[in-house]
Amino acid sequence: MSADPRQRRAARHAQPAAEAATSAPRKKPINVERITDAALEVVATEGYDALTIRRVAAMLGAGPSSLYAHIVNKDDIDDLLIGRLYAEIVLPEPDPAAWREQLLGVYTQIRDLYLKYPGVSRAALAMVSTNLETLRVGEGILAILLAGGIEPRTAGWARDALSRYVSAYALEQSLVQQRRQHQDQEWVLSDEELLDRFTGLPDEKFPQTRRHAAELISGTGHDRFEFALGLLMNNLRPASG
Repeated sequence: MSADPRQRRAARHAQPAAEAATSAPRKKPINVERITDAALEVVATEGYDALTIRRVAAMLGAGPSSLYAHIVNKDDIDDLLIGRLYAEIVLPEPDPAAWREQLLGVYTQIRDLYLKYPGVSRAALAMVSTNLETLRVGEGILAILLAGGIEPRTAGWARDALSRYVSAYALEQSLVQQRRQHQDQEWVLSDEELLDRFTGLPDEKFPQTRRHAAELISGTGHDRFEFALGLLMNNLRPASG
């Protein structure tokens, strides 16, 4: 009899997944890898909002009960998704002289992976993952911070803050792109329209917004991404001594 799905998940989080059996069955069996593949396809083609156990099962040509032999619930799929994406992250050898640049490089990789799968960063929010690939990336980020001389507790809290910002940034970008696809979303404005709105505000109530409208809307989303990470990282100071 197959192990309980919770025991299977615990085993995945305790050691690397075992290699697939070499024998080739006549029909591809449903397993964790295929479930993750199907879940990523749903997100890539339909967005994260469409991701349900029923939808993943349909992608695999099976019923939801077939998935429950391998996963516990929807949260388990979220954990698998983030683990699969993080497996693509390349971590540098921590360099005390370039730790900020290294952090930016790692988080830029994460951002770009999140943006590739619209809304998937929501799966990383409010979740403490024990997936080995997610832990690997977390370990790498922590190592970079510690190499920069950041005190351990501060490094841990900084890693949490930086990771949450990246997830939120990617989620916002995905939502904006989704709304722009609908013609009835007239409140999603272009830069030119936003500039006109700001400069057209009553001067007696919004003098600063009118005066600095161009500066307020300047820069690309990725410019602002690097700026925000810089604000966080530049306020981290190596421990004295």
